[in-house]
Amino acid sequence: MPQSNLTDRFGRTVNYVRLSVTDRCDFRCVYCMAEDMTFLPRQQVLTLEEIARVARNFVALGTEKIRLTGGEPLVRKDILELVKEVGTYGLRDFAMTTNGSQLSTMAEPLRKAGMHRLNISLDSLDAEKFRNITRTGNLNRVLDGIDAAREAGFRGIKLNTVVMKGRNDEEIPELIEFARKKQVDISFIEEMPLGEISEHDRGLALCTSDEVQSIIRRHHELVPATEDSGGPARYFRMPDSPIRVGFISPHSHNFCSTCNRVRVTVEGRLLLCLGNEHSVDLRRVLRGNPVTDDKLRQTIINAMDLKPERHHFSSEGDVQILRFMNMTGG
Repeated sequence: MPQSNLTDRFGRTVNYVRLSVTDRCDFRCVYCMAEDMTFLPRQQVLTLEEIARVARNFVALGTEKIRLTGGEPLVRKDILELVKEVGTYGLRDFAMTTNGSQLSTMAEPLRKAGMHRLNISLDSLDAEKFRNITRTGNLNRVLDGIDAAREAGFRGIKLNTVVMKGRNDEEIPELIEFARKKQVDISFIEEMPLGEISEHDRGLALCTSDEVQSIIRRHHELVPATEDSGGPARYFRMPDSPIRVGFISPHSHNFCSTCNRVRVTVEGRLLLCLGNEHSVDLRRVLRGNPVTDDKLRQTIINAMDLKPERHHFSSEGDVQILRFMNMTGG
């Protein structure tokens, strides 16, 4: 039997896996995709059974947290069947990142199927701006979805905002007030240079976490939070609110020294780092003859040696990684 936990060459224990269940999405967010996207042919995409098998074997190797991502995971047919299956694996934390467009009908079924927490993308509270950033999104549907998620009683709900200068940076105070009113956490994320885009200049649009913090501090005191979420965000609290404010800073404060996560793309590539191309083809193992759990686990264990010490994102707006964010779910 292989070892029961995954450790890389730098002594970091990997216990968090992000599984992409689709590269498709009903939005076309400007920082995530080109406007005209070509999606993977069905036969290249892992089946739900294959995704569940990957999840089960990661859990056998010590994984405590799984997040389902996309694209938009809720556009995957029969996604609730996968949630129900993975929900039986005894995870400490089982989460999903979603754009919120399907939550008005899906929130309660997701929680009943075993999902613990949701991260919901929300880049603007202005309907026109929201449409410009997402290209196809309807703000009211997402706001209804956030309310449905709150009513469904998830253990935790967090809003994710990708901050871009000249696009939504002036909305930071309003987004904070919205999160306080709804009693949900919020994280502000620096845009990552994934995929070739022509819609805006990433170098000019980069708004650092320090800049966002200074804007918030004009309105609220921020006190560093003591608890660790097990993810890349640095969290703060406000003395007069129970919510947390997070900052994910791949450019200005990279979180590589404590990185505890890997990603599996929907075509079965095990990515050892979001900011590097190091990967291992798990689909080949899953579709091999014979396919065994032992072989799959040993492939995962061996892959840990490929995990780099850190990523090197440039803030000049140039692209180091050619795949788009929809391939990995961030």
